[in-house]
Amino acid sequence: MRVGEFRDAAGRGMAIVDANGVHRGLRESDAGYPGGVAALIGLDAEALDAAAAALRAGAPIDPAAVEWLPPLARPGKILCVGLNYADHTAESGFKQPDYPTLFARFSTSLVGHGAPVVRPRVSEQFDYEGELVAIIGKGGRHIPRETALDHVFGWSIFNDVSVRDYQLKAPQWTMGKNFDGTGAFGPLVVTADELPAGARGLTIETRLNGAVVQHATTDQLIFDVAALIAIVSEGITLEPGDVVVTGTPSGVGAARKPPLWMKAGDVCEVEIEGIGVLVNPVVDEGA
Repeated sequence: MRVGEFRDAAGRGMAIVDANGVHRGLRESDAGYPGGVAALIGLDAEALDAAAAALRAGAPIDPAAVEWLPPLARPGKILCVGLNYADHTAESGFKQPDYPTLFARFSTSLVGHGAPVVRPRVSEQFDYEGELVAIIGKGGRHIPRETALDHVFGWSIFNDVSVRDYQLKAPQWTMGKNFDGTGAFGPLVVTADELPAGARGLTIETRLNGAVVQHATTDQLIFDVAALIAIVSEGITLEPGDVVVTGTPSGVGAARKPPLWMKAGDVCEVEIEGIGVLVNPVVDEGA
């Protein structure tokens, strides 16, 4: 099942995408509307199939004619992982940690596919980071690694756009990772049954103005998704709808010589095999 949330002149709705890329869906005002993505999380298989059938019976949706929204507008937690690809750790000048480098994002930073990411007026160091997202479907505490993937509802794409000059003002990264309009998320959620277990072996690629700037596979994650769920849940109760942003590979702008910072007029794309493409233009704050 591949679903996403959108809005147009007729209202807010949810679309489902078939194997041929055809979009159909329902709006909140339509009979049988099953709710947004958050309403699907936690449904049993029968109820999820019924929701999918209702969406497939809906009207065609032109994906180029709607505003795509973040698949989850206000996740309870957005847990991000830094330094989770060895080549990115090396290019960033850090020693590879033996425990995940965790930080939080807030929902006020989120934007959807097609929406601009906003370079703050106080920064010149605006950087891209393409990342795989795991969406928690079943909560818990002290989740064993062996069963951790049973807690994943689905997968999506994130561009963890970083304001580097603020990220590195202090030893922790919260400020530089949470400027408004810097967390691009979407466009779709792909349910776990559609991809390899743990979303392993998928190509992840970031392109800036059409040029490839990051290219890796999810097999290169140091802490895979099962490990992350197990480690995080040692101390934090995971809840349905929480989001785990798993880290970025090498090639970030900050590590290049000279640095490659995003600027107004640029277009950044993050593509993950089997999930889709997240595209966002860059604008300046106040423009």
